[in-house]
Amino acid sequence: MGRVRTIARRTFLIGSTAVLGGVAFGTYMMQRPNANPLKDGLAEGAATFNPWVVIDSERITLITPHADKGQGVLSMQAALLAEELDVEFGQFETSFGKPSPAYWNHGFAEEGVPFKATDDGFTAESMRSFLRGITKLMAMQGTGGSTSVPDSFDKLREAGAVARETLKLVASQRTGVPVARLRTANAVVQLPDGTEIKYTDLAADAASVEPVRLVTLRDPSEWRLIGKPMQRLDIVGKSTGTLTYGVDAKVEGMVHAAVRVNPRQGGKMLGYDASAAEGMRGVQNIVEITGGVAVVADNTWRAFQAAEVIEIDWGESPYPAEQEDHWDVLADSFGEANLDSMWRDDGNVDDALSGDVKVTAEYRSPYVAHAPLEPLNAIVRVTNDGVEVWTGHQMPMMLTQIVAGVTGHEPDQVTFHNHFMGGSFGHRLEFEHLKQAVEIANQMRGTPVKMTYSREEDFAHDFPRHIAMGRCRGRVDDGKIAALDVQIAAPSVISSQMGRADQFIPGPDAQIAAGAWNNPYKFDHYRMCAFRAPELAPVSSWRSVGAPGAGFIFDTFVDELCHAAGADPMEERLRLIDHDASQKVLEAVAEMSSWGSDLGPSRGRGVAFVESFGVPTAEVIEVTNTDRGIKIDKVFVACDVGTVVDPINFENLVQGGVIYGLGHAINCEITYADGMAQQSNYHVHEGMRMYQCPEIIVQGLENGTKVRGIGEPPVPPAAPALGNAIFAATGVRIREMPFNKHIDFV
Repeated sequence: MGRVRTIARRTFLIGSTAVLGGVAFGTYMMQRPNANPLKDGLAEGAATFNPWVVIDSERITLITPHADKGQGVLSMQAALLAEELDVEFGQFETSFGKPSPAYWNHGFAEEGVPFKATDDGFTAESMRSFLRGITKLMAMQGTGGSTSVPDSFDKLREAGAVARETLKLVASQRTGVPVARLRTANAVVQLPDGTEIKYTDLAADAASVEPVRLVTLRDPSEWRLIGKPMQRLDIVGKSTGTLTYGVDAKVEGMVHAAVRVNPRQGGKMLGYDASAAEGMRGVQNIVEITGGVAVVADNTWRAFQAAEVIEIDWGESPYPAEQEDHWDVLADSFGEANLDSMWRDDGNVDDALSGDVKVTAEYRSPYVAHAPLEPLNAIVRVTNDGVEVWTGHQMPMMLTQIVAGVTGHEPDQVTFHNHFMGGSFGHRLEFEHLKQAVEIANQMRGTPVKMTYSREEDFAHDFPRHIAMGRCRGRVDDGKIAALDVQIAAPSVISSQMGRADQFIPGPDAQIAAGAWNNPYKFDHYRMCAFRAPELAPVSSWRSVGAPGAGFIFDTFVDELCHAAGADPMEERLRLIDHDASQKVLEAVAEMSSWGSDLGPSRGRGVAFVESFGVPTAEVIEVTNTDRGIKIDKVFVACDVGTVVDPINFENLVQGGVIYGLGHAINCEITYADGMAQQSNYHVHEGMRMYQCPEIIVQGLENGTKVRGIGEPPVPPAAPALGNAIFAATGVRIREMPFNKHIDFV
């Protein structure tokens, strides 16, 4: 209990009574049933058993409410339902469904407690139980934080089993055959004599039966889909260009809009002259919106062109205008007045570092854009009776509330049609662009308005990954790491992001030091402090949120201490990590990469370990120092998610995460001049090129006690593993991203 008070002393205290009350509240809320949204408007003869399954005489429809932004969660959700429902891919349709409290995501509770993911003690689990109840009470439907699999794994299998057992009950009532003698497979109920009754033929009878609630989930040895290679349901559509993304959506009678909003984020529009745009071909309307102006035209290109010629007088930015000033603010934030939390205070760090300090270092992690391929977009139609929205978004319930707040409607008057997204990385957790689209449509009631951001507008108004600075001191003794003091300063991403959605999250921001404080190391003397800098440029969740920055700072410093001690970086990490599953991922990459073998001249090998979202992940990177720069040869990755749902998608997500992490570590940053982001497109915010992409070998382990997601955890170790490999090959230690400021790459 003492550690919890230390961590969060500025905001809340936890006593035994509160813990027990939290357990009771969490248990109550988890057991409290939600209304089934599928019952509203259910066609005659159709049966719904729970919020995820509806069957009529024509089809089986599975509801997959987690948003698919390229990570494959639509197929994952369908597979979990189909596993217990006994249907195969191709025998059902899917739908994202409509926003509903029934689809609250209890996975959000895991990151909301001030405990390491490896801590499954009574107090930690009790707080998680309490927060699961809170997420349900708040109807927190959303996709993010690698929570889709943890949230779905049990509840969707149970939903499939409920539907299956109810259909068997209906078949038993129709035929007189006891339920125990009935079997299911391939969307049919099988009688002992071989007769088969299709699920669709049982729908009308099932509609009048109370669903069977007491079900038993199958043993993993009986799984047909989970853990087996799958072909994702979106592969054909994506391969043939027929999949409909939000930017592809069309509504009859729609017009097209483009916006110009103050590139100094949060600044005002002081005035504008649209006379040059008003007479341009296709222009139908020019309207003011918060912080800027919008052009409405008969197609997107003409709206873009007209928007560009509007002369606008922009107000100043509410944050420092120049990039160096941002770094200065961080440098001034290391002090008691800005202490957000002391996550670790083991041993006696001050005494241990009072003598000769062997290593000191300062690290920098820059702002980085999300920059998904699909630019921000939305179709909105506002009438006196309600609002309809067509786009891809990760927070459907919150979207309905925010849209209603703009138009004056009630949230239940907002109809949201979710779509596939062409990437997000956290970009589509935001609402500012939606507010703009709604503002335009609200001034043209009855007309559907499709607003699309230009690529330049998308970059200018991205809320990037937060900036961070690390200051570290350490001492080595007798060939081992003896003590370390890690301090990280950053603005609060949670405060910035949730503030724009009019939400307040109390307590310290764990994301400032995520990827550092939560790693399961056991040092004799270790202090880990996070300092909350004043708000700078507005920031948002980026793929794995705080862990790419803090993980780079922490793991690189651990590597520096290993080398200062003369210790093998792999062996010293293994000595210090106090968690079985985490040790095993390190052992796995050591074996995969033949750690310790001679790579030959001008080559280097680096290892990094970062835990994020409960997933211990280790990466080994091999590089060659050529006469033209660093060439990345191979990457070995091992991570533990407890259960791998689809090994193919798992491998793809890990490989994609590594490429994403490496590309941004090498090339990418957002910098500000005159209050505006200087990077306007991919040519100055460049990801990894195909010719640079290394071979990536992946191993998924299943030793963890909980089922976890894998969309984000491969990203954070990529930068430190690369930096550590570069040091091994060149002797150059890079303490700042992007690395191309200091070394060339080929």
